[in-house]
Amino acid sequence: MKYRIHPIVMGSKVFDKGMMTYQHDYGTSYTIPIYTWYIEGGDKRILVDTGELNPIVSPDREAALGGKIYTFEAGLAKFGLTPADIDVVIHTHLHNDHCENDYKCENAEIWVHEKELESIHNPHPLDFRYLEDYITDVEDNGQLRVITEEEREILPGIRVVHTPVHTEGGLTVFVDTEQGTAAITGFCIIDENMNPPAAIRGMEMEVIPPGTCINPKQGYDIMLKVKEQADIVIPLHEPRFARMETIG
Repeated sequence: MKYRIHPIVMGSKVFDKGMMTYQHDYGTSYTIPIYTWYIEGGDKRILVDTGELNPIVSPDREAALGGKIYTFEAGLAKFGLTPADIDVVIHTHLHNDHCENDYKCENAEIWVHEKELESIHNPHPLDFRYLEDYITDVEDNGQLRVITEEEREILPGIRVVHTPVHTEGGLTVFVDTEQGTAAITGFCIIDENMNPPAAIRGMEMEVIPPGTCINPKQGYDIMLKVKEQADIVIPLHEPRFARMETIG
């Protein structure tokens, strides 16, 4: 099975770039998109993450990203879908900006790593991005499918790998496409993290861990493995995808 991946911007953040690039570029304002990834192909309608509930839609932010910001319903409508049409949601992690629209996907199986459920129900004080209200409905409805393995096939041509870089239960989603295997990273990065500038490579660093990570050395090694396993790396918050309709 070969799939196509459609990035849909369903939110944004403006913050210090160092939040993305560990030990680098602090003090630089940076705008990131928050995506839902619609995976088209086969007989299932699949999303990776569900984005923000009430995204800020402004000319300034859209200009910074180079693309349009959608509400959840409007973004899906581009493809003739409604939230009730979604069959499968796969979560890279459960920080609030990645799961705020879950409750709208009333007919979906929602896949998440067990450590993300632990974190969202009992977050460490540093983990303020976990807000369990966003998953209470789908949990009560029995929609959650909990992953305990290090690797699991969700559907033919789509598998997840446990990649605890940004969070304890981060999942990288590997998708078979016509252009090869694409990896939607389970950690919050931009292109620069996977392809550092010359000055960083000159320090013998092949990747840059995310600015928020649970163990930067472990994260570095995991990022290298993802980079080696994928033909197409899709950093979770890379702005250039806001200008693209399809990957793969």
